Amino acid sequence: MVLASLCGGVMANMGINAQARAAAPLRIVGLGDSLMQGYGLPPGGDFPARLQAKLVADGVAVQIVNAGVSGDTSAGGLARLDWSLADHPDGVIVELGSNDALRGQAPEDIEKNLDAILAKLKAANVPVLLAGMKAPRNLGPDYVAKFDALFPRLAKKYGVLFYPFFLDGVATDPKLNQKDGMHPNPQGVEIIVARIEPFVKQLIVKARK
Repeated sequence: MVLASLCGGVMANMGINAQARAAAPLRIVGLGDSLMQGYGLPPGGDFPARLQAKLVADGVAVQIVNAGVSGDTSAGGLARLDWSLADHPDGVIVELGSNDALRGQAPEDIEKNLDAILAKLKAANVPVLLAGMKAPRNLGPDYVAKFDALFPRLAKKYGVLFYPFFLDGVATDPKLNQKDGMHPNPQGVEIIVARIEPFVKQLIVKARK
């Protein structure tokens, strides 16, 4: 009788623990530059915060960790990747490359850095959503073609989820960007969140497996 009672208690606790794990918010790290960090935006208006709010409103238990650094390049993201992985996130959104292009860095070097980031994440068994970027068109057709192509190529190589253009629907629209014409304003952020959310939900499904 006592044994049965003890077994029943253990099974009940196991059930509670399983429910707790299922209900615990997943931690998704947003590894990126000023577009991730929230340059020029009010507190709580950055992309990770707004994405988390949208997902929670949709009934998804998740925490989006802002690991964006203003001015960061693909090399910078690679250099601090181990720090971002220290807390063992359930998934990572990689948004890097725009500053590399603005500095005219060689697409081959950018691809090498992003390749190393994705390789590390794969080795750590962390699901990834890679956000693509587009090169400024004033850099010339050759640079644009090489830069734009590296993101889908890497996504295919590593079999990760891919969102083709992080600023889709927002880039070049003065009504959706700050005065610098490069960083989204609060309205622009909401559009980015709405468009990328289905892809993030796919990332969350992968993270739960």
